[in-house]
Amino acid sequence: MSKRSLNGTEFTAMVLAGAEQLQLHAEHVNALNVFPVPDGDTGTNMNLTMTAGVAELKSKYSESIGHSAGVLSKGLLMGARGNSGVILSQLFRGFSRYSASFNELNSSQFAAALQTGVDAAYKAVVKPVEGTILTVAKEAAKHAVYYSRRSTDIVELMEQVLAKAKEALSHTPELLPVLKQVGVVDSGGQGLVYIYEGFLRALKNEDRSESPVTSSARTEEQTKASASALATLEHAGVQVPTSAQSKISTEDIEFLYDMEFFINRQLGGSPAAEFNEDKFRNSLAVNGDSIIVIADDETIKVHVHSKAPGEVLNLALLYGEITQIHILNMREQHRDLLTTGMDIAPMPELFADIPAEEKTPEAPAVPPADELAPYGFIAVSSGEGISNIFKSLGVDVVLSGGQTMNPSTEDFVNAISTISAQQIFILPNNSNIVLAAQQARELLEGERNVTVIPSKTIPQGMAAAFEFQEDESIETNTENMLEAVSRVQSGQVTYAVRDTLIDGLEIKAGEFIGIQNSKIVAAAADLKTACQELLEKMLHSGDEIITLLTGEDATEEITESLTGWLEEQYPDTEVEVHYGGQPIYAYLFSVEA
Repeated sequence: MSKRSLNGTEFTAMVLAGAEQLQLHAEHVNALNVFPVPDGDTGTNMNLTMTAGVAELKSKYSESIGHSAGVLSKGLLMGARGNSGVILSQLFRGFSRYSASFNELNSSQFAAALQTGVDAAYKAVVKPVEGTILTVAKEAAKHAVYYSRRSTDIVELMEQVLAKAKEALSHTPELLPVLKQVGVVDSGGQGLVYIYEGFLRALKNEDRSESPVTSSARTEEQTKASASALATLEHAGVQVPTSAQSKISTEDIEFLYDMEFFINRQLGGSPAAEFNEDKFRNSLAVNGDSIIVIADDETIKVHVHSKAPGEVLNLALLYGEITQIHILNMREQHRDLLTTGMDIAPMPELFADIPAEEKTPEAPAVPPADELAPYGFIAVSSGEGISNIFKSLGVDVVLSGGQTMNPSTEDFVNAISTISAQQIFILPNNSNIVLAAQQARELLEGERNVTVIPSKTIPQGMAAAFEFQEDESIETNTENMLEAVSRVQSGQVTYAVRDTLIDGLEIKAGEFIGIQNSKIVAAAADLKTACQELLEKMLHSGDEIITLLTGEDATEEITESLTGWLEEQYPDTEVEVHYGGQPIYAYLFSVEA
């Protein structure tokens, strides 16, 4: 089997297969987190990012790879979550820039597009770290450019790309010592390998002619060669064009309602309904297929093709309020396609003259300057109590987030659109959210004035918000908030999900671990001891201000015991206790001199 060019149909099939492969192994990617914490999220973030890209592709099908890559890039860009998701979006953003003017790519062009993606991703990261997804993408693209000079077969090229990506992944522990110490490969790099595995799987399922394909009208042989790719798209619900080769009966679409929605587990629902993902999937499968369920402690994302949408919604309501509901009738879509009688998909008018730089979403309308408040704030929070604290500090929009559900770039863009202010500050409050916030700022550059204060923890974000003074200039406030972020010591306590040895500290699964800034410094069999060991590492002069934010798993007994211990051991400290309500982390600590 040989393939000398790649069009939009085939590229879309590759992306769908890559997304499916990633989704199947998302939990494995999560498990590769260096820290043995219960909220490793690389796989979740990459999966949600790819899901957003696929959603765009499914709604804007095209046979042009330039158009398809541009649509994918937009979806990934807006749906990017976490550092891994943002880097993934940049890889395909660069790919789309190169591909924009092509209907099809040959092997050398495909390799060049991969390399352009790598260049874009490295540029997007201020301090690129080797031994990560960046390294895996770089080595694979570099080898693709080399191999494309020796072969015109894209299937062979993709085999080489995947093999090189796996090789680079296996070497990540040599480049990033902490990976070697813990005994894992890079999680983001593993996620990219899964995507490439899907790409190759889709390519190998096709049977194309040896002769190169031009941008002229498709021949019968060329159409036949893409039959399996079209079948893949149809199965995934993509709006592919009808033709003599691809017609199916409308009535054959059994599960006709394409449903997508979120369940907010914090609101509504039956108190007696305990969510079991396997049971939920099995219930959806009674009258449906194409089921995707992504759940965390706060939100459940659901996609299903069903013939009983009412039953699906009633089932979902047991677990919380339903939001962002989208229901499409696929039989109706199929009838519309049959009515058009087109053999090829029309090019969306939006992309009629797509430039080298992909088009970004239009910025929201902004009121006149004299109607704007001088400042506005967006902060990311996890837990009702923490959200209330940020609101009391003057934050306009609080986005629900944290390790288990990072806000996307689009979430930040939408939040910015709701604030009528001349200058907007964003407090990401998590190291894995900073890049998504910065990407949103870049998308709206020239339209809205946005500054990202790179707070990496909740305590840092609170310190920055507390430091803000409305009567000061933008420059002074930015400088003061950055200084406040730098002087805060942050601590968090959770439990270990696996045995590990890191930085000389032996940790057993089930033990409580204390994390100071970004380093595990304590491990103990009981929660109180872990908290005390962590606080001892954080306190230096003994006259600091200590803030305790209690989480869902904190107890009044342990909290009172900790405050009593602090008053006895560190009599010159000032101790404050606030309800945070954060999941997974029983306590968050802040220490300021």
